[in-house]
Amino acid sequence: MSQSILKENYANVLKNVHNACERAGRKTDDVTLIAVSKTKPVEMLQEIYDCGCRDFGENKVQEIMDKYDKLPNDIRWHMIGHLQTNKVKYIVDKVYMIHSVDSIKLAKEISKEAVKKNVTVKVLLEVNVAEEETKFGLLTEEVPDFYKEVIDLPGLKVCGLMTIAPYVENSEENRQHFVNLKQLMVDIESEKTDNISVGELSMGMTGDYEVAIEEGATYVRVGTGIFGERNYNI
Repeated sequence: MSQSILKENYANVLKNVHNACERAGRKTDDVTLIAVSKTKPVEMLQEIYDCGCRDFGENKVQEIMDKYDKLPNDIRWHMIGHLQTNKVKYIVDKVYMIHSVDSIKLAKEISKEAVKKNVTVKVLLEVNVAEEETKFGLLTEEVPDFYKEVIDLPGLKVCGLMTIAPYVENSEENRQHFVNLKQLMVDIESEKTDNISVGELSMGMTGDYEVAIEEGATYVRVGTGIFGERNYNI
């Protein structure tokens, strides 16, 4: 993909984010666009970085490891894929946020490695709002108790919730899932006794990020819309 097309794609996505914020009466600054760069070479990431993007999302620990030292050190790396406990130690001091905490075992492992490396890791709890059998994540009803169990783990900062909505042709079909995740966050916030906000909502991808923003997303994860189709052969 040529540099000009990449720039054009990125500019179009930013414009769509701005327009969705306007429709929802929100500030554009309230939404962070994560360029999902899985399977893409560092040259393409550098081009999007040069356009002003600082947030990049990867699905695999190995890809973060491979790209981390080859790109500017002010990039905020987001681990958005399923994370195995045995890989946690490699990235706790490299990522800005882990979006996919879906088990007590994983939360405890992140806590243990964070304490070891003297860092605080921002995490989101992954929720399978649509209850798809093929997806990871907590069921909605499991989240409040799970939150209470992990909120005080040392080295862990629970910042909010994440979901991967179903793939649909019509983005409106996912609106209710985004509404439900927002409501779940509101419910958790209202029950909390501490002053720590869990207000981040990571939801919306290339096919539905505008709807997600209209329903309160603070992070949207756009890959294909910026980089084009992914190469699954690498």
